[in-house]
Amino acid sequence: MMDRGFLDWPFLPDDAAAVYDRATAFATETAPGLFDPRDERREAVADACRALVAAMGRAGLLGVATALAAPLSARRLCLSREALARQHALVDFAFAMQGLGSGPIGLFGSDEQKAAHLPGVAAGGAIAAFALSEREAGSDVAALATTARKDGADYVLDGQKTWISNAGIAGLYVVFARTGEGNKGLSAFVVEAGTRGLTATYSIDVTAPHPLGVVVLENCRVPARAMIGAPGDGFRIALGTLDVFRATVGAAALGFARRALEETIAHVSERRLFGARLADMQLTQGAIAERATATDAAALLVYRAAWRKDSGHRVTRESAMAKLFATEEAQKTVDLAVQLFGGLGVVRGTVAERLYRDVRALRIYEGASEIQKLVIARSLLAA
Repeated sequence: MMDRGFLDWPFLPDDAAAVYDRATAFATETAPGLFDPRDERREAVADACRALVAAMGRAGLLGVATALAAPLSARRLCLSREALARQHALVDFAFAMQGLGSGPIGLFGSDEQKAAHLPGVAAGGAIAAFALSEREAGSDVAALATTARKDGADYVLDGQKTWISNAGIAGLYVVFARTGEGNKGLSAFVVEAGTRGLTATYSIDVTAPHPLGVVVLENCRVPARAMIGAPGDGFRIALGTLDVFRATVGAAALGFARRALEETIAHVSERRLFGARLADMQLTQGAIAERATATDAAALLVYRAAWRKDSGHRVTRESAMAKLFATEEAQKTVDLAVQLFGGLGVVRGTVAERLYRDVRALRIYEGASEIQKLVIARSLLAA
């Protein structure tokens, strides 16, 4: 049975239970009819994401993920991601990318840009993508090589992005490119799919399937009004957006961990070994106690970061701590589930096996665990 006690924590919004329940209802009632989780072909996964985003728009779920009607609430984002991830990673992915992909527009865009793009994202009619990473510039944003040169009233973009979620199915891409030298030489642009010179393909297969691929920009011309903020604001926009969404990765990890615990407890309560229930063995009890404690500790870190962000604080260190601890501990919790399920834990398509594939990527994307440690340490040493 699901533990709902955390929904009463005093630093969560008054509508925390409503936000969580709405996301849970979508994931358990609507989403299962939109895709077959066993079909991991690229075409099927891409179609599933399109269907999920459209249905989330109709259900009003994407209002939480965009800054259309109100400022982004990090706590509501976290609550939604935790609830969705608890049911299926692809459902969480579809929701999260509408937020991350449109985040730079909602957080830093002009009124004109918000009016032009956010309604479509919130309605589920436009899929969004965050095009930052490159082959030699992932965690090291300063190494970004894609360029944007001024040409009259336009900018011309050239370069290649990789590891881009929603590549090939997005309707708009927020592309980060170099307009000058150093960190202050990065800028951000909204580039609509179909713009001449932009080619995006879903071309990378990973353990937890979702649309992931490459975006190529060749003499891609966009008007100057496509720039988000001012020239040189790109580094600030990228990190400011990640400050909001990095903690939500920890929330997704929480969803995986809670589901793994739930499945593990149900299994060991029924599975018998040497004439006793697996749940009656002290080794099992000790392992479950450790994982439950770690999960609650991760939740406190995640929702602390989200609460401080909603309170107007900079949360670079808190978000890094939340992502680092929640994802690392969720991996251990899912691993325990696989171990206690025994042979069933590695049968493809079972909940434990799926969670094992789903959780692994969270320790890498939006800043690997090692990068989070650097962020935390540098913050403390600079204080």
